[in-house]
Amino acid sequence: MNGDTGQRPPGLGRALPVFTVDVEDWFQVSAFDSHVARDQWDALPSRVERNTDRLLQLCADTGARGTFFTLGWVAERFPALLRRIAEQGHEVASHGYWHQRIPTISESAFREDVRRAKAVLEDASGQRVTGYRAPSFSLTDDVLWAARVLVEEGHEYDSSRFPISRSGYGSANASRDPHVLHTASGPLLEYPPAVWPVAGLQVPVAGGGWFRQFPSWLITTGLAEVLKGGQPAVFYIHPWEIDPDQPRLPVGMVTRIRHYRGLAACDRRLEVLLRRFQFRAFDDLRASA
Repeated sequence: MNGDTGQRPPGLGRALPVFTVDVEDWFQVSAFDSHVARDQWDALPSRVERNTDRLLQLCADTGARGTFFTLGWVAERFPALLRRIAEQGHEVASHGYWHQRIPTISESAFREDVRRAKAVLEDASGQRVTGYRAPSFSLTDDVLWAARVLVEEGHEYDSSRFPISRSGYGSANASRDPHVLHTASGPLLEYPPAVWPVAGLQVPVAGGGWFRQFPSWLITTGLAEVLKGGQPAVFYIHPWEIDPDQPRLPVGMVTRIRHYRGLAACDRRLEVLLRRFQFRAFDDLRASA
């Protein structure tokens, strides 16, 4: 594994705003791992289908097209949802099967997870799945072997290398530009979530919790500046982020703020953002290369 290349090579697409959804349920986020065991998932009230349908409606209303990085666990239980995503013209990609952070599992377990997810997603959606995003952006410097496994399991691109420094995830030394991860089994195209460099700081404007915590003008300005710099502006959201009525778990203060703050306004803010930019999917970006 040779890691990140230096300058951006040709053929990785042009400066487009890219809308992505990490399709997982409210109880499947990494911050809740110590509160909800995997063997409890089937017993909890699922809200992922209704919330994802709301995101699909927002896309239809605003003309946005996106890439839906979906858990294999979700696809296996809600195959009709995957068919709706595909039938409404969106790209289906993989978020793994079990939402396990890569550093917490072995190479063989990771291979089994991504292989199972890809098969389930392709069967449910009728699409060929070529993209991957690691749970919690956990394809970090310590586990770059995972890029080789992804190539060997039929993936062509990844969007997991968040070029920021943050406890729990982030690859501070990764390039902000689209680049190639060279592996012994072939290349993997890497599309980092959007980061706006300001006064020596790397400001994450890619969405998720940052979208709910930061003021709207900062996210909008940052995405516009990324596009102005000639890079794709990759934005992401989770279905549970537009659901202020989701069940609450007894988590610590930091997790409570990160997870629950801003939920009530997120749907409205997201609609405004989708109308501001003409968002596309990763396959649109790659087709434009």
